[in-house]
Amino acid sequence: MKRPIFKALGIASAGLGAIGAALPIMPTVPFLLLAVYFFARSSPELEQKILEHPHWGPQVKDWRERRAISRKSKTIAIVSIAAGVVFTWYTLGAPYYYISLAILVICGTWIATRNE
Repeated sequence: MKRPIFKALGIASAGLGAIGAALPIMPTVPFLLLAVYFFARSSPELEQKILEHPHWGPQVKDWRERRAISRKSKTIAIVSIAAGVVFTWYTLGAPYYYISLAILVICGTWIATRNE
């Protein structure tokens, strides 16, 4: 009974990851990590498909094996969040700007402190 549910959740997570690959404000790898988790419990062939992907596979494997994020990925993530802060400041102003700034500080610190 769990396998179909895990497979559906894996497909949904992979779909969100695909959307994240196209949209700059949505992450990709966290959704692919979630998809790999669900596929490992439901569909090993789909799990392998993600792990063998030439672009996303190495990032997923690094996190899975060493809990590591490459320096390039860290930089892109933090700069993207900072761009979101600037965009929020220009479009919405205070107090929404402070929420975005808090997200930058919390998430940016977490990302920056991960292994490389």
